Amino acid sequence: MSHNVRITLHPSFDVLAATTAARLITRLLDVQSERGEASVVLTGGSVGIATLKALAESPARLAVDWAKVNIWFGDERFVPADSADRNAGQAAGALLDHIDVDPARVHFMAASDAVEDLDAAVADYTAQLAAAAQQEWENDDDDRSESAPALPRFDVLLLGLGPDAHIASLFPEMSGIRSRGVPVVGVVNSPKPPASRVSLTLEAINTAQEIWIVAAGADKAAAVGLGLAGANPVQVPASGARGLNKTLWLIDQEAAAKVPEQLMRRDT
Repeated sequence: MSHNVRITLHPSFDVLAATTAARLITRLLDVQSERGEASVVLTGGSVGIATLKALAESPARLAVDWAKVNIWFGDERFVPADSADRNAGQAAGALLDHIDVDPARVHFMAASDAVEDLDAAVADYTAQLAAAAQQEWENDDDDRSESAPALPRFDVLLLGLGPDAHIASLFPEMSGIRSRGVPVVGVVNSPKPPASRVSLTLEAINTAQEIWIVAAGADKAAAVGLGLAGANPVQVPASGARGLNKTLWLIDQEAAAKVPEQLMRRDT
């Protein structure tokens, strides 16, 4: 296992969500102290949304300058804007409606009733990423490269984990996990409904400074075990997620059933 991969065990789903929320607050504060602003990529799913709810309920959230946090999404269901399936709507209800975010810094993937088709949604998010990267490049006077990157900085990128080891909307053996040279991909015929989705690619995900894979429940144990065993990402997408500086596997007791004890440290 790579030196920058760490596994942290939590005794329950609730503790996992609360501790991940506290960890995120601390990380955003550290980054803002250093850079003045910070960026986070949100995830959906039960534990992802529970983490956002725990964050909204934490008094410590007030220490973060949310007006200077750039918020992105790792994937989205390509459904109408008012659909309960939208990660954006769930994130708004859990967190975004309860903090003082700058709307210009919150980057949503397009809903199916806002653009012509899935390709247009992919193009829209690709353009949002490129525009943010361009702005960061223009504002960075230190050691500027010759041209702007295709992606902005992601300080923390949160990922949920499916029982099949999918991350974002990158599913085993499907074209999305095989995509190269593009930051965003459209997904059709998803094995998990809704069938159509938009997702960051694995290459885009792996530009994050830190990746946090958050998983809970016995049904995730096999996926966690395979993800940490170094399996081929085409078959086990989670195994391919690697942050530039750090990759954290934040899991509860049930999800850890197939992880060797010596690899884990416990948070309570």
